[in-house]
Amino acid sequence: MFFRRLNWNIVGWFKTVSTISYLVIALGIAAMIYHGFQGGQGFQPSHMLRLGLSFTGGTDISVTYEQPTTLDAVKNALAPLNLADERVTTAGTSGTQYLIETQTAFANDSTPMWNALGKVGPVDRAASQITAIGPTLGGEYLRNALWALVIALSIQFLYIAFRFGWNYIFGLVTVIALVRDAAMMIGIYALADKPADDAFLAAVLTVIGYSVMDTIVILDRIRENTKLMAGQPYDKIVNESIKQTMTRSFNTLATVVITLVALLALGGASLKNFAFALLVGICSGGYHSIFYSAPLVLVFRKRQLEAAARHRREGLAADRTASARSHAESTALQSRSGMAREDIVAARRERREKQKAAARAPQSSPARYKRKRADGTTAVVDETTLAHGEEIDDTIDPLDAQNAGLHDAAYEAGHEEINLNLEGFEPEQTPTEHGEPHSPQ
Repeated sequence: MFFRRLNWNIVGWFKTVSTISYLVIALGIAAMIYHGFQGGQGFQPSHMLRLGLSFTGGTDISVTYEQPTTLDAVKNALAPLNLADERVTTAGTSGTQYLIETQTAFANDSTPMWNALGKVGPVDRAASQITAIGPTLGGEYLRNALWALVIALSIQFLYIAFRFGWNYIFGLVTVIALVRDAAMMIGIYALADKPADDAFLAAVLTVIGYSVMDTIVILDRIRENTKLMAGQPYDKIVNESIKQTMTRSFNTLATVVITLVALLALGGASLKNFAFALLVGICSGGYHSIFYSAPLVLVFRKRQLEAAARHRREGLAADRTASARSHAESTALQSRSGMAREDIVAARRERREKQKAAARAPQSSPARYKRKRADGTTAVVDETTLAHGEEIDDTIDPLDAQNAGLHDAAYEAGHEEINLNLEGFEPEQTPTEHGEPHSPQ
């Protein structure tokens, strides 16, 4: 409960925390490049990181003396052999057992090795053994290690995204933090010039599982507080979530660190290498889980909101452009025909409805038709007249055609409707029988 009462702005430290991580990784890369140029043969990529026998191949020797001896004596005895990347460590506390690892192969002829070790003292050959590891097996181990790392990161990403309702921000943040943990482990190993062997691989995979567990606890608290602290700024929600879980994270980290320090100080050679890799990875994982992963969620969330706001602005701008274009087209149509296209369509629909209603209404009188006479005048006839066999001219008056909607076919074919403006038109006056001018109504 101590950390909850602290007035720390942890999300505000994101740039500083990220800079420290980049600095450690950059120093590790520089150390790897330095190791690559060692050996006097130019830059050798295989020398960038000191790999153990599980990756490079070589010889693993376990020697037991009948009498106690010293580590320096064993190293001095092996000096004339000019071994490649040898490592001599003690096994046990009696001073009679030693482990020797070298990339030099002694599978075909191990006599020079036993002769050199025999100069220190009598060797118990029954309790001693020599194991050869071929380079093919070492390359297979390296490929399997890389595949194991990739598969572990992919499964972690999918699980976390599914666990949080397919929230890909949480999954992406976790994977980024795990990659940085692995990069920091490799960088610190290069700085310490420690061999990366199968114990290192086991430590990397262990750290991935441990670090993601701590990260999930913080992300789950962020999801809970998003509902409990609705209406609060998102940066405040993230900051409070980190402080609420920091006590748990710190206690778990301290417990593991104490155990690993004990193994590093009092364990054997193989345990020391594994304890060192775990100590580096777990400290890096706890550092990133608390101070990097959760603030990175805030960074991605802000970018997501900014992208959504930008899309909304672009959509509104497109809608305004389409509305302006539609208004311009309507204005242009109104300027040509005196009324907007929408009004024309509405009037046409109303006229058709009236025509349909008139067609359905009962006829009280015979239909009347117009026909043209020879003298140019028009006579009105009905169906009775048609029954007596009179011929009717098929010519339809244009105004009747317009009222009947027959002009629609021409309009749909691409012809514009013609509107006659009769304002200001003075009809021609004709004299009446009394000599007075008469205007047609």
